[in-house]
Parts: sequence; structure tokens; C-alpha cells
Amino acid sequence: MEQSMCRLFVAVILLLIVFAHQIGRSDGSVSSSGGSDLDYSKLSGIIIPGFASTQLRAWSVLDCPYSPLDFNPLDLVWLDTTKLLSAVNCWLKCMLLDSYNQTDHPECKSRPDSGLSAITELDPGYITGPLSSVWKEWLKWCIEFGIEANAIVAVPYDWRLSASMLEERDLYFHKLKLIFETVLKLRGGPSLVFAHSLGNNVFRYFLEWLKLEIAPKHYIRWLDEHIHAYFAVGAPLLGATETVKATLSGFTSGLPIAEGTARLLYNSFGSSLWLMPFSKNCKADNVYWKHFFDGKGDHLHTHHCDDVEFQSNYSSWPTDIINIEVPSIRGSDAYPPMSEVSQDLTLNIECGKPIQLAFSAREVSDGTFFKAIEDFDQDSERLLHLLRKYYQGDPVLNPLTPWERPPLKNIFCIYGIDMKTEVGYYFAPSGKPYPDNWIETDVVYEHEGTLFSRSGNSVNGNPGVSSGDETVPYNSLSWCKTWLGSKVNITRAPQLEHDGSDLQVKLDVDHIHGEDIIPNMSRSPRVKYITYYEDSESIPGRRTAVWEIDKANHRNIVRSPVLMRELWLQMWHDIHPDAKSKFVTKGTFRVTKLLSLECKAKRGPLRDVDCYWDYAKARCAWPEYCEYRYVFGDVHLGQSCRLKNKSADLLLHYL
Repeated sequence: MEQSMCRLFVAVILLLIVFAHQIGRSDGSVSSSGGSDLDYSKLSGIIIPGFASTQLRAWSVLDCPYSPLDFNPLDLVWLDTTKLLSAVNCWLKCMLLDSYNQTDHPECKSRPDSGLSAITELDPGYITGPLSSVWKEWLKWCIEFGIEANAIVAVPYDWRLSASMLEERDLYFHKLKLIFETVLKLRGGPSLVFAHSLGNNVFRYFLEWLKLEIAPKHYIRWLDEHIHAYFAVGAPLLGATETVKATLSGFTSGLPIAEGTARLLYNSFGSSLWLMPFSKNCKADNVYWKHFFDGKGDHLHTHHCDDVEFQSNYSSWPTDIINIEVPSIRGSDAYPPMSEVSQDLTLNIECGKPIQLAFSAREVSDGTFFKAIEDFDQDSERLLHLLRKYYQGDPVLNPLTPWERPPLKNIFCIYGIDMKTEVGYYFAPSGKPYPDNWIETDVVYEHEGTLFSRSGNSVNGNPGVSSGDETVPYNSLSWCKTWLGSKVNITRAPQLEHDGSDLQVKLDVDHIHGEDIIPNMSRSPRVKYITYYEDSESIPGRRTAVWEIDKANHRNIVRSPVLMRELWLQMWHDIHPDAKSKFVTKGTFRVTKLLSLECKAKRGPLRDVDCYWDYAKARCAWPEYCEYRYVFGDVHLGQSCRLKNKSADLLLHYL
């Protein structure tokens, strides 16, 4: 099978070479099948980081009693673990926002840092630096391959704010538009957009906001001129269940703070609801035309759900998002204020009969869940206010609605799969005062197509064919598969450098719009794969690709060497005038002297660090690419294994 597919690829590429040769003889232009007239030196990369992935700096003078450390202007707030440990109350003042109007604390305010340094390491230091590294490895790759400093632009933002407040307070989307236009004028070419996690939601909002700033007939032209490709990495397209957990019991993210403190902090952010899980079957009305007829006054997006939403269980998620036990007692006696003794609360709950309530993704995103527990939780009122004002009443877009394919030339949706990921929770009253009034009693996980609970109890649900990336469930990550057309080419290859013996290809696989596409391919339990779903035919002049990377963690995927390699190969392919295919080849092909093609389905090393010592053969592995070349300072054999040729020469094999 693999040999026949290899011969098929040979025939196809031979035809492309002949076609390109004939066109080149007639008018001197490059074949449009895959080649590009983009100039390598003209492209730029724009990075939109994810949640909590931008440094925040103080913009106030705050004296911290009982601590030798104070906050002065431009001092690091997020993230300075030293001040967090020594002056946590001062640190909280600089981080907290008013839950109702999203203003800063009266004594301290923080603002996002600027430049690439704001997203590389959140807490620079010998120990804390590597632990808080985000985009640093990605930048190292760019530097190693010769990317100029002005070709990479970071657009940090205050990730505590909702989308509308980003524009209202910081004019963020106006600035982002100017950045695209500036780099086009500076570099002379369009940009590559790299967004991670929440950064994808920010970019989606920008595209919708742009519709109201540019005349409709110029909108698509602006996108084509300014954006060549969009790389959506770890995009929570239907939300993430961990956000529900954070609103009830807090999420510390490994910080040395109590869960109750983390809950207070998280629920003060307007962005706390931006990643709430929602149903793919419910859409909001289009307010685009209302701006022309009704003005920009207050307007709540009306939800319209398909019939399948009410006919199916769990809002097309694996299971109910939240199961919560509430006391039958209602009113102010259900939970006392902080000053009251928690013992009275425990007695009240023991006397009343608890009620078990279950809520689906739709009931979470439309506020039904928070309304149901409003009598038992004082944060619910604030969260309902945030939901109605900054999401359902957003003047541009209700972000808690499914995202159709944006009208961009090239889209690459990339995410990790087959990690144990939380998809549902069980909560009950803890008997403690706010903010620790809820306790997590059980967790439902998805893992490699199965559902199970932490307690071992049976779980009712509809597991997917795979699992998520440890943070975002699979059904949310894989929603971008619905952007693929009716015919999809699927390739599965090992992640590491390989000789092509385990390369699997399926061409023109049928795909039903709006549904997942499941490859009929084998899988070795000892091998981590990357599966490519590629479509370049359904929309003329547009390409859509989905990459599923086995065992790639959500928070660390931007540091994954596998992702870096594939991103770089695809970018190199797109900008090279001799590219002969729509997408970068998953193996290498070599033209012989007899004008035949030898199929070499390999992924070889691209950098010196990819070479290593093969102790079994007493030589450098991959002798076709690597050689032993000692340099003073090398401390082990693997360090002396280096590439024979320059990286640029090796990249020519993948055109």
C-alpha cells in the first residue's frame, strides 16, 4: 500500500514539474499549483498570546506594609513570584479588577507590557525563567533560521479584560489593525498570524470588529492584502470546561496561593467567561446590520438553537459540564458572610435535603447555571452581570457562539490530542464561608475515546473518538474540522525523524460538512503520530489544514519541537517560488538524472540539535544528514553530531 501511494505521488509530482516547466517556458511565471510569488524577506509574523501569557507591569506607586518590597511603576506584577510570596495582599490589589465595570483597584493598576519580551518568559530568572517560558523556544527557531528582528511582532494584551473592554480601554483592535498595516508597509508583504489558546478568540473578535471598520466591499481585499496565513494553535473553539471549575473553586495554575484566593482573582476578570463551554448547535443573531439600522445601543444577542440541541444529550459535549449539589434552603441563610461562623451553615445544610442539578454546555453559556445557584453563591450575580454586559450584550459579537471558517486565504488549525482531559465536574457545598463554599467531589475525564471518573463511578455520556490536550476537550479543539471541504487528503506520519516506513496516506476522503472526520488508519501504541487533514479544493484560492499532534500538552505545545519543525517547513514551502504542491510534502522526493522521482518518505533533521549519537552503531544517527564534527567545548558525543549541510539546503527537499 505504501509503495503504491509513493508511486502515485511520483506520478503526480512529475505532472506538476512538466506543467510548471511548460508555463515557465511560455511566460516565465511560477506554477500556481503550489509555488508562491511571495518574497521571503517581505513576510512578517504576528503573535497573539493566550490567557495569562503576557507580562503585566505596575502603573502605580503602592507601599506594602509589613514587607520590604513595594510596587513602583513598571515593576513586574504578572508574574513576579517573589512579591507574590512576600506581599500577596499588595500583589492582589495590582491584579484584581472591579467585577462590574472592569476598572482597576483604587490603589494600584497594572498594564500589559509590550514587545517580544512580554511573551517570552513571564517571570525571568535562572530558575523561574524556564518554568514560565512561553514563546522563547519559538523565537529561537526563528533566529536560527535567519529571521530578521523586525519580522516578528508580538501584540500582547491585558488578558484580564473582555473583548469589548480591550477596545474601550486600550484601543487594542485599532492598534492591531495599525500593526498589520504598518508591517505591510515596512516589509512589503502580508503577515502570518500565530495565535495560541485565548489568542484565537481575540483574533476572531478582531476579524468581526474589522467588518464594522472597513467598507464591506473592501473587507476581503484587506484580509488578502494583510494576512497570508493564520495558524490557530490550541484554539478552544467551543470553550473549555476548566473555566467552570475556576469560577467555583479557583484555579491556581501552580502559583503558591490558596484556591479561594485564586477564585476571587479569576472571577474579577471580564475574560473569566470568554472560555466558557457552549453548544455548537446554538447561534446568536447577526448584529452587523443592526449597527446601520438600530445604532450601537444596548442589544442582547438572541440565541437560536437548532432542533438537534434539544433532541440530543449534553449539548453535543461528552457529558454534562457541571453536576452540583445545592441545599433545599434558599435565601440569605444558605451561605453566611465571612464574619459568620461556618458551623451554623453546616447545620442548615444537614437539616435540608440536598438537590442534585446537572447543566449542559448551553445552560452554562446562556447563564442558566449561574441563575440556578444565585441564592447559594454571591459570585453568581457578578458573573451574570459580566455575561449579560460583555458577552450577550457585546456590540460586535457574542463570543460564546460557534465560529465559522474565517474568510482568510490559508488556515492551519493545530492542537494536541489523546491526553487525559477534564470534561465534567461534581460540586457540593463545603460548609465553609465564601470564597471556599464549594468543594469538588468528583471529576469526569476523557482519555483516548473513553470517559471515566476520578472516583471510579460509572459515567453517562458520549465519548469522542479521541481526547483533548489536557486543558481543552477534543470536541472543542476539533471544531475546526468542520471548516474542511467535502474531499480531504489525510496523512499520518510519526512525529520524530523517520524513514517513511510508517507513513500512511488517504486521498479524497469524503467529509460531511459540520461533522468530525475520522481516519481509517492503523496506529502503533509505541509511536506518537501527527495526522494532517488538508483541503485546497473546496474553496477556490483558499487552503484549510488541521494538524492533530499526539500527546501534545495545551500549555507546552508552542514549545514543541515537532510543531516548530512543521510550522517552519510549511512557512518555507509557502514562500519558496519552486514549491510544487499545495502543502508541504510529508516526505522528501529526489529527482534522478533520468528525470524520474525517487520516493524518499522521510523527515530528517533540520538543525544541529536534531542530530544525536547512535551508540548501537557507534556513529551519528542519520548519516545522510549528520556527521561527527567536534567543536571545542563539546562535552558528549551527541553534542558533536552536526548537520552536513546548511538548514536552507535541507529544506529544499520538502518543496
